[in-house]
Amino acid sequence: MDNQLDNLTPPEQSADVQDRLRYLIKLSRMTQAEFAQRIGVNPANLSRILTGRMAPTDGFLNRVVVNLGVSKAWLSEGSDVPFPRSSSGKTPARPQAAGAPVYDIDVTAGLTPLSRMFTDERVIGHVRLPGIDPELPIVRVSGNSMSPRLNSGSYISIRPIRLDSTISWGQIYVVVHRDFRVVKYVRRNPDPAKVTLHSENPDYDDIEIDRTDIEGLYLVENVINYDFLA
Repeated sequence: MDNQLDNLTPPEQSADVQDRLRYLIKLSRMTQAEFAQRIGVNPANLSRILTGRMAPTDGFLNRVVVNLGVSKAWLSEGSDVPFPRSSSGKTPARPQAAGAPVYDIDVTAGLTPLSRMFTDERVIGHVRLPGIDPELPIVRVSGNSMSPRLNSGSYISIRPIRLDSTISWGQIYVVVHRDFRVVKYVRRNPDPAKVTLHSENPDYDDIEIDRTDIEGLYLVENVINYDFLA
């Protein structure tokens, strides 16, 4: 059975997107429902796309590309090859395992608790990169207060930190204040009851806040200045 799957022949260039999706499902050894979960879409919508009752959107194609590492040109048009060669020169035989979830969340916008925003519906893909913990969420950052360290539209991998934990002074955190959310360097303040939030961009002044007003802390473990859906 393994040999039969490994030797599956990709559909001809004249085939449609649905045929290429069925090929990927067979190659992944997943059920249709498992495949839908893997790429972060509603199984019913995947079924509609496979049967031609719903046209695949560009966002849907991007989810497949990001999660499975396939060529978008191949998936959407039938050109190129399903899995372009990596820098090592090897072509993957089947979709790679999922990595860190990428959420459609601007971490600096709104006041909804982040813990309630990390839902399956907001996952737009998964990323496998060296040094990035696959268990940690990846979110987007807007604004230029941390530029050029973090450009607007950058993605960051964040780890939740208990409020009673020791703060690593000088590190970048997502700070959830009762009135706002920001991504800043957290610095020691002369007043032990306060912390100083420092921007990379010199056009922004430091902000002093009371430690008791902090409702959540997330350590920024990785900065990824990359558009996943480009």
